Amino acid sequence: MRALIAATLTVLACLAAVPSSAQVHIDIGIHLPAPPPLVVVPEVRAVQYVPTVSANLFFYGNQYWVYANNGWYVSRGYNGPWVVVAPQVVPRPVLLVPVSYYRVPPGHWKQWQRKSPPRWGHEWGPDWAHKRSWEDHDDHPGKGQADHPGKGHGSGKGKGGH
Repeated sequence: MRALIAATLTVLACLAAVPSSAQVHIDIGIHLPAPPPLVVVPEVRAVQYVPTVSANLFFYGNQYWVYANNGWYVSRGYNGPWVVVAPQVVPRPVLLVPVSYYRVPPGHWKQWQRKSPPRWGHEWGPDWAHKRSWEDHDDHPGKGQADHPGKGHGSGKGKGGH
């Protein structure tokens, strides 16, 4: 598994070194006429969300983060271009956003506590959870944990920059 992590980090480092014009950009259907209003997520004050669109659109670390099609995408702009990112590099504060702030949550999330973060360990498996030191909780995340972006992997740069 260490080889997989090393390979993922190598790919991410290469993506960061490749000019943005050469990266593969994905259209995920977000086409806004103007910058959207951002609202602070009270449980994770370092993260903002966009309540006015039908998308799981967040802002953290000077980047927009979207959870769509069972995966994460990142961009410096609110309309993209979007780059797909591995779950291992999504910043912890973004992952700590409670289910209730996801405008379009997957159907199976409806059985989960709305005031708790999604069960990422359930989504990506125990190996991912172990490597990220992640524990799924049904109760409210502590503010101290949510406000420390350095915990876990992912720096908020989205392309493996640390």
